[in-house]
Amino acid sequence: MSRVVLENSALCGGIELPLSKSYAHRALICSYLSGKMISIDGELSQDISATQNALLSLEKGGCIDCGESGSTLRFLIPIAAALGKEITFTGRGKLPQRPLGEYLRLLPEHGVKCESKGGLPLNISGKLKAGEYSISGDISSQYVTGLLFSLPLLEGDSEIVLTSALQSKPYVDMTVEIMARFGIKITETERGYKIRGNQKYIYTDYTVERDWSQAAFFLAGGALTGSVTLRGMNMNSLQGDKEIVDVLRRFGADITVNGDEITAKKSELCGIEIDATDIPDAVPAIAVVAAFAKGKTVITGAERLRYKESDRLESVAKNLERAGIDVAVTPDGLIITGGRVKGAEFLGFNDHRIVMAFSIAALRAEGKSVITDALSINKSYPDFFRDYRKLGGKADVICNG
Repeated sequence: MSRVVLENSALCGGIELPLSKSYAHRALICSYLSGKMISIDGELSQDISATQNALLSLEKGGCIDCGESGSTLRFLIPIAAALGKEITFTGRGKLPQRPLGEYLRLLPEHGVKCESKGGLPLNISGKLKAGEYSISGDISSQYVTGLLFSLPLLEGDSEIVLTSALQSKPYVDMTVEIMARFGIKITETERGYKIRGNQKYIYTDYTVERDWSQAAFFLAGGALTGSVTLRGMNMNSLQGDKEIVDVLRRFGADITVNGDEITAKKSELCGIEIDATDIPDAVPAIAVVAAFAKGKTVITGAERLRYKESDRLESVAKNLERAGIDVAVTPDGLIITGGRVKGAEFLGFNDHRIVMAFSIAALRAEGKSVITDALSINKSYPDFFRDYRKLGGKADVICNG
């Protein structure tokens, strides 16, 4: 068990964020399929380690442990099938319960046997065949990305046909961009994607850019308490969570950009309405900002947050209630009325983004705060509290056993 004790403080100064988890997953996979895996600088998060280790296991066949990484699992299932591997996929935490239904339907239609009770463990055998893949776009873009990685490896041409609007499309755009860097051509059409078969991944040196998903937390901290500068950011990134800049500006935050540096300064904030369809990972940070903003904030388009490391809509709401904030959970989002935020004993729900979000809330909450499951940050950002303290945040991480 771990927890973190936090006191009121202001974040001031500059840092460099870790490398983008979304880009790192994709670059590791493309480079592996080219025959030579790139190296990722710095301390690896648990999710990136899961992908790296899973790719090494893929060479041998047998069992692949995806840890708690949904990206690792959903990306590698069709890749293993395209390579004709017999694999048993396993995972931990909430991952065994996360949906796999689209693959359990699609893969058997295209030559792959799947043995599962709806989640993990999942055993696959057989070799994936080219053809038309009809898939819903409103469940998870990770299914589409997994198919995009795998279908160029097949003998014939294939097409992905989206039967509903594609949510989180920036993540798929990111996939197409990285695949192009490794020599794979994908054609976007009005109804989905066309993929030519018999393509070859070609190795290229690739530098992973910094993570806009993590930027949401520290930019929020700057807007709430002081002045935070993030260095080395790609302002032209395809990462969907770059939209956090516009979201914070809509709240009234003072945000300035100078080259590859972005600064957020303490500001008077007012509630907004936000459709989070393309930026679900930013919702916990947005919700914390809303708690301090005047008036009401309405967040919609976030129903997929119920299937993350925790049900993030419920997790955020329960913690905001503990802080004394009026919050309502809707089928696809949250309605938050800003007010007086009290320090509290927050629940981490073993969810890295919940822990990070409420560490930002603790900066300005009245009184001390404690958050459980503090080390769940290792899933995506092991150095979060180091950087938090570097900027002036007061955080004492305590591990028991």
